[in-house]
Amino acid sequence: MPPRSGGALRHAHWWQRPWVRYGAPAVLLALSGLVILALVREQTGTEGFLVGLGLAVLPVPLLMAAFRWLDRVEPGPWRNLLFSFAWGACAAALMAIVANSFATRWIARATADPAGADTLGATVIAPVVEETAKAAAVLLVFLFRRRDFTGILDGVVIAGVTATGFAFTENILYLGTAFGADQLTGDSGIASVTAATFFVRIVMSPFAHPLFTVFTGIGFGISALSPQRQRVRRVLLPLAGLLLAMGMHALWNGSSTLGDYGFLAVYLAFMVPMFGMLTWLVVWTRQRELRTVRTELPAYAVAGWLLPAEPFALGSMRARRVARRYARRYGGKEVARAVAQYEAYATSLAFLRHRGRLGRAGTDFVERERELLLELWRRREAARPALDHAARTTAPPVPVAVPPWPVHGMPGAHGMHEVHGTHGVHGVQGTRGTHGPQGYGQPQPHPYPPYQPNPYRF
Repeated sequence: MPPRSGGALRHAHWWQRPWVRYGAPAVLLALSGLVILALVREQTGTEGFLVGLGLAVLPVPLLMAAFRWLDRVEPGPWRNLLFSFAWGACAAALMAIVANSFATRWIARATADPAGADTLGATVIAPVVEETAKAAAVLLVFLFRRRDFTGILDGVVIAGVTATGFAFTENILYLGTAFGADQLTGDSGIASVTAATFFVRIVMSPFAHPLFTVFTGIGFGISALSPQRQRVRRVLLPLAGLLLAMGMHALWNGSSTLGDYGFLAVYLAFMVPMFGMLTWLVVWTRQRELRTVRTELPAYAVAGWLLPAEPFALGSMRARRVARRYARRYGGKEVARAVAQYEAYATSLAFLRHRGRLGRAGTDFVERERELLLELWRRREAARPALDHAARTTAPPVPVAVPPWPVHGMPGAHGMHEVHGTHGVHGVQGTRGTHGPQGYGQPQPHPYPPYQPNPYRF
């Protein structure tokens, strides 16, 4: 996005200033973190807190790596992931502890039944409070980082990372409390409460909280794909996802009241199949996004912004890895970073064009398309040799020495008649000029030499 002028900054509202937009959430999360740290340490003790921290951190890298892998097609900024994790671990956990404790105590006083209040709090109050607190992070990213929130996978990743942060703090509390109980009773080893808690929360169900909140993320993701004019649908879909998350959470918490085998029955009959179904959904969505890249980018190749082989390479995760590895080997980390950025911008461009064809693009479509094209143009010298190498390396074998991607002028590809026509999206004109990106809509033809091995060897 082009920087604002000094006059625009001077007339911006106070809440639009960078120090407010970034500083206020940082201060809020820092204060929430300090308070939640004090509360958890008070309940577990220092030794219990350290034990809980050491055990609770074990599944975090695996879960974060899984969600980052899902986000590889169009990687979102790290700041969104850091904000989501911090919100879940600090703000959402604090809201949940305070609200759950207050509600449970109020119910216990009103009914004079502490045991019933605990059950009601776990099966009704906790799912509503905790899922709402986690959903707040998804809503904030959806509203204030709208360009980074374009589909289902974005919702899944933001929701999953938020829930991972929440589960991290909650596991510290549960494991630390269990360790304190074992210290009082003298239990240790497999028979200890700490071992049982670790097995249930870390080994069997580390995905529980992410699984619940992912329903909310899917609701926001489908809402992001909906046209702007369908306002009712865009509001109801996230709410439906949130209700599903609350329902799954309540079923999971209520399994402990179903007898000795209630937990295992719910785990096998609902949690595992639901986890498998959602895993299939997100992997299918990931492949669908790659098909979108391969479908939408050839228009920009015909217009001259991309080389003919690039849509094929950019639509394959294997080819992308080959390109980054090739760039790092012969150009170093900076060149590899430029190739990764090129891949991300090209993917965003493909998704933008797809939304434009479906009539779902915003009013800033032309400006955004121009920004993405210029970002690609600035990185073309670093990215094109690597992507060309990746396309040739990963191309499926064919009986004739013809690449599987469109080549200008070849019958059956994008015919020559397309070069002089428009493609239905602003800014992608087929007319070839000589001014490059400066003459927007008139991209420069390909002034690059034929493929040469090892172009980064100096």
